[in-house]
Amino acid sequence: MRTYSLDDVYETRKRRDSWWTVYFVDPVACRVALPVANRTRMTPNGLTVLSLVLGMVSAACFAANHLIAGAGFFYLSFMIDCVDGKIARLKGTGTPFGLWLDYVGDRIRVVLCAGGLAYGQYALTGDVSYVVLGAAVAVLDLFRYVNAPQMKRVREAVREERQEPDLLADADPLLGPDPLLGPDPLLGPDPLLHPDPLTGPDPLPGQESERAGLGRTSRPRAFFRLFRRLNRFLARHRVRSHLVSGIEFHAAVFVIAPIAGAWALIPLAALSGLLLLANEVFLVYRMWLFTRRHGAGSPQESREHVLV
Repeated sequence: MRTYSLDDVYETRKRRDSWWTVYFVDPVACRVALPVANRTRMTPNGLTVLSLVLGMVSAACFAANHLIAGAGFFYLSFMIDCVDGKIARLKGTGTPFGLWLDYVGDRIRVVLCAGGLAYGQYALTGDVSYVVLGAAVAVLDLFRYVNAPQMKRVREAVREERQEPDLLADADPLLGPDPLLGPDPLLGPDPLLHPDPLTGPDPLPGQESERAGLGRTSRPRAFFRLFRRLNRFLARHRVRSHLVSGIEFHAAVFVIAPIAGAWALIPLAALSGLLLLANEVFLVYRMWLFTRRHGAGSPQESREHVLV
């Protein structure tokens, strides 16, 4: 059996990921993945099931009002969830069923932990705000993972109508396209190599003044040029441009807030939830700009293709 090195494991990291994963999970997950790959026969699906079990333990801890223990088990659950993907890419054992299991397991973990937090704090205080908190967390997570694949389908429908290659897809080089929207929707496979599709390449010297005279479109273009430069900086550090995605939302609600204490649950959940919604609105806005620029020839046909 082949012996893998830590460098081999590092090669399985996603080209771009959430900042929480890059800085707080991957350093641990990579070192855990190494002995798992070399000394055990655990499969990616087995690791996914283990991650779900740890998520259930986290939910039970939250329900019993053991917030720090719940946060610790949630972190372990997410970390193992990252390990299963690394093992799949390292050994080439990923399967379509594994993608489904990973996706469903994540949703179950979030719903259970949200319910555990709500139940534990409501039983302790009788404050119905915690029930609303649990429901809101579950709904926001569901919205995020319903919205993402629909945006992907819209993008693919436009590309299909125009018969153009999907240069905006961000596929994992070993496992194929992201089953949702990819790490950075509507932004291109690599901002270090490809210009932003909404703004085009950086202007040549002397062209800035010409572009500045475009009237109402100059400000959006200037904004996206700034966004593109920020995106390139983040790409050099493997960090996605949308800085508050579902992963950061989960980390704030189920790890950071419980460690801080019960007083932080509602404020941090509300703040991270608003930032997540703002991120989703921004992504929808960019998708709208994309569809305006690359509008399909038959809007009715495209609409039916996307929604059916």
